[in-house]
Amino acid sequence: MKILITIERNEVSPRFDQTSEILITETEGGKNSGKPRIILLPGSSGEDICSLAIKENISLVVCGAIEDTHYQYLKWKKIKVIDGVIGPYEIAVDFAINNTLKPRNILPGASIYGEQS
Repeated sequence: MKILITIERNEVSPRFDQTSEILITETEGGKNSGKPRIILLPGSSGEDICSLAIKENISLVVCGAIEDTHYQYLKWKKIKVIDGVIGPYEIAVDFAINNTLKPRNILPGASIYGEQS
């Protein structure tokens, strides 16, 4: 499975269409296979992220808030979307690999209003 996560600093980005940094990782047998890649985009565009997801053959997108048009487009392209995720992207990857990540998850270590919980 190939996973794309929108990120900002060490967290899942709060907005899909306003992120300019993404992480792509591949998993096999419940573990990371290969080294995750962080890609800096030239700007923040939901359309560009959707295009990249298709080009990279992504199976799962993990993000914070996402506009319904982007969500529906990714679903139409048979890409699973888990949205509304808040917290460290490393933990989001672990939860996704273990199939325990759910929409609107607030992950352990999530930063709320700039403070660690």
